[in-house]
Amino acid sequence: MTAVRQIIRGVGVSPGVVVGPVRRMPDPVPEPDAGARVAEPDRASEAGRITEAAAAVRADLAARASAVTGDARDVLEATALMADDPTLTDAAAALVTAEGLTAQRGVWQAGSEVAATMAALGGYLGERARDVTDVRDRIVARLTGRAAPGIPVADEPFVLVAADLAPADTATLDPTQVLALVTESGGPTSHTAILARALGLPAIVAASGVLALPDGAPVLVDGGAGTVVPDPSPRDQERAAALRSAASLAFSGHGVTGSGTPIALLANVGDAAGALVAASTGAQGVGLFRTEFCFLDRREPPTVAEQVEAYTAVLDAFTGRRVVVRTLDAGADKPLPFVTDAAEANPALGVRGLRTAARAPRLLDDQLTAIAEAARGRDDVWVMAPMVATAAEAHDFVTRCATRGLRTAGVMVEVPAAALCADAVLEHAAFASIGTNDLAQYCMAADRQLGELAALNDPWQPAVLRLVELTCRAGRRRSRPVGVCGEAAADPALACVLAGLGVSSLSMSPRALGPVAAALAGAADDACAAAAEAALAAPSAADARAGARALLPHLADVGL
Repeated sequence: MTAVRQIIRGVGVSPGVVVGPVRRMPDPVPEPDAGARVAEPDRASEAGRITEAAAAVRADLAARASAVTGDARDVLEATALMADDPTLTDAAAALVTAEGLTAQRGVWQAGSEVAATMAALGGYLGERARDVTDVRDRIVARLTGRAAPGIPVADEPFVLVAADLAPADTATLDPTQVLALVTESGGPTSHTAILARALGLPAIVAASGVLALPDGAPVLVDGGAGTVVPDPSPRDQERAAALRSAASLAFSGHGVTGSGTPIALLANVGDAAGALVAASTGAQGVGLFRTEFCFLDRREPPTVAEQVEAYTAVLDAFTGRRVVVRTLDAGADKPLPFVTDAAEANPALGVRGLRTAARAPRLLDDQLTAIAEAARGRDDVWVMAPMVATAAEAHDFVTRCATRGLRTAGVMVEVPAAALCADAVLEHAAFASIGTNDLAQYCMAADRQLGELAALNDPWQPAVLRLVELTCRAGRRRSRPVGVCGEAAADPALACVLAGLGVSSLSMSPRALGPVAAALAGAADDACAAAAEAALAAPSAADARAGARALLPHLADVGL
């Protein structure tokens, strides 16, 4: 009788099929001795060691950030700033001087308390709790002379298995060494998942039981299906080898279904460097230009002139191609001292996105003025507002844009109310772009950074797809284009489903363009529609994914 292999199942967040040996993340930095004490005369110098160690950690992270671009650079720069944030270092130093704790114990205790507070708040602050513990561990390692946390080194490429990964580690993964990434916690829109997609690594999160795999054990990882198969057979290994090239499929510059229906394949970018990379891959335009890079890490907002210069650099990389500029999405995951309130009990449901215009109207007016100036002489620059919930908000935003000569003004659909009332919203907005990350979070009432809720917070959830369908129906009635710029757009199978629901454009990490284009090209319109219907009728996200993939057999043939 043939033994049945146990398959570990998680949430696939980046497609690809690989076989390789498991390598576990090294043991974490141990908790320092809580009983050790420093004599009172030595406490000031002991506290000073914290400042020195934090500055060294920040310098190391900043140096690593300067060597990368795009999402990886953004994450590393944010983590570097956190390394000597007074919230952590001052609290740690106070524990040393007041209670006589060692520097390493003070950092550990202060960092743990800050992380616990953030985790309890949820939303953006909950997301950053993992970043705090990573910074804490790096400073403690520096103080104790240990090696900083990091990716294991091996003589052959491997499948990296971890409870979770700090964004700073994920950002600097070497794709020539790491074949795939599997974590026991995390969600489909976590920093780890986003960066894995940007690197083109097959990846699975929320894979319960994966930590039981012994180091060195061979496994097959299918990032599209979300499965880990221990001890793959020779046939499994042959299939994986044949499909390995799928992750590097080139993009021709034209997105179409198998029936020839055009689906614009666009890129998500956050700065000029990212725009140049995206343009070089053949992206048909930019579906999401995140403008937050101009505003982050500042005590005062940038001037109009500073914004014009920054926006022009991105637009110039895509001359002759559409660029959709999202206005400032401050709040929740991007708090800014000059507009957001750090004391909000639930930032994800607070004053964020377009809502900040009521608190700081000049901030939005100046930004629209800068966008209009940068777009002067071009008719392919669109602008959209985040976190629109009502038709009245859409009308107000479109009016503000019109007074500055911005003729093509649209909205992000991230709030279920906007999808449910999409017909009224699109009476005013020229287009809609669906942000599936937040739409799933709000629709399912599931914090998108909480691994325990990863199965709920999944763009494959039929309820989320139903909201997409409603928005697309309204778009057809109003003759308004509807696109998707959330992480769902980078999923080749889901891209086919979204096309079947009526989406006309998909915006993603540049690395995903080739695989998504291949998935669409192999699926006729009726196959996309059938896959969409199967997903909508499914009882769960897992069933929706399985049902759609069963109707898109070409995906498995090319490792998607």
